[in-house]
Amino acid sequence: MSNRNNNYNNNPGCLSGLLQLFLVSKIYNWGQEKFGAKRGGCCGCLVGVILFVIMVMVVLKIVFNVDWTSFSF
Repeated sequence: MSNRNNNYNNNPGCLSGLLQLFLVSKIYNWGQEKFGAKRGGCCGCLVGVILFVIMVMVVLKIVFNVDWTSFSF
C-alpha cells in the first residue's frame, strides 16, 4: 500500500509538466541557435543532432516519467 502512495506522489501535475516542456523548448531553441544546426557547417549539424537526442530524452522523461538512469533487469 505504501508503494502505491509513493508512486502517486512522484508524478508531476499537468501545469508543472507544461512548464517543464515550455522550458525545454526554450533551452532547445537557444542551444540550436548558439551551437546547433542553425549555425551551419558540419560541426553544427553534429551538435544539432546531439542536442536533439538529449531533448527527446528529456521530453520522454517529462511526459512518460521514464527513468533513463535505472539499468535493472
